[in-house]
Amino acid sequence: MRIKPGRPRLSDYAALVDDSTASPAAPVTVTWAGVTTLLISDGASAIMTDGFFSRPSLVSVGVRRLEPSVPRIDAGLGRLGVERLDAVVPVHTHFDHAMDSAVIAERTGAVLVGGASVVHLGHALPAAQVRVVRDTAPRGFGGFDLTLIEGRHCPPDRYPGQITRPVVPPVRASAYRCGEAWSMLVRHRASERTALVVGSAGFVPGALTGRSAEVVYLGIGQLGLQSGAYIEQYWTETVRTVGARRVVLTHWDDFFRPLDRGLRALPYAGDDLDVSMAALSRLAAEDGVSLHLPTPWRRTDPWRS
Repeated sequence: MRIKPGRPRLSDYAALVDDSTASPAAPVTVTWAGVTTLLISDGASAIMTDGFFSRPSLVSVGVRRLEPSVPRIDAGLGRLGVERLDAVVPVHTHFDHAMDSAVIAERTGAVLVGGASVVHLGHALPAAQVRVVRDTAPRGFGGFDLTLIEGRHCPPDRYPGQITRPVVPPVRASAYRCGEAWSMLVRHRASERTALVVGSAGFVPGALTGRSAEVVYLGIGQLGLQSGAYIEQYWTETVRTVGARRVVLTHWDDFFRPLDRGLRALPYAGDDLDVSMAALSRLAAEDGVSLHLPTPWRRTDPWRS
């Protein structure tokens, strides 16, 4: 199959850019910082998914050994206004999600949360700062309850399997194997606001049956390479199953480019955002669901009507 040159134009989707800027009175806010890095905060406590700020170049990923960029991590945390976190949760342990997670935990005092693979990312952290999830019981962190439900990585998974030994950077990208691919239900206890974070565009049929969430942060990395039937089933297994009325799309940006150089979509060689947007826009319209693209660093209230 011939791959189209270039990359999708984000200007084609300007009408979908999230406009839900949070008011000072919002009980919970969500801020996106690229890929599937989300800061979810109630002002007194906060959790973060991934915390991936290093964003090494494609050349570095292909031919060099990788290590977290502490200056970029500090700049990202500073821009978000983060000094302390209750938890940091990699949605899976590929480098573009989890490479910075242990550093984030060390710098913010957060508990690093995930499956067996996170132990090997957080090997330098105190044992009390690493929490391995072995079931779907809700776990409290600050003002939030988190429920992790194992899903599946979107095909193809270039580095499948578990991380089985400590990851001591600098290492090749292949050291960051996928581990568990989580869907994470977030419930804010005081306001009872709920959200589902799906980090990868894969699914286990029926895994979310019986769960509910008002908002879904839906990862769509590589979704544009899948069939129409796959895309609709993914939507059904996530958005339709939990009954969400608002969907914010993540993991479509070019993560080989630092955010301070401007946002752009992944090239057609790696994904096809145009295919994803055409299919998801149709499904959202059919279901009466509000569909959005996030803006980096914008503090939002996605539950605002």
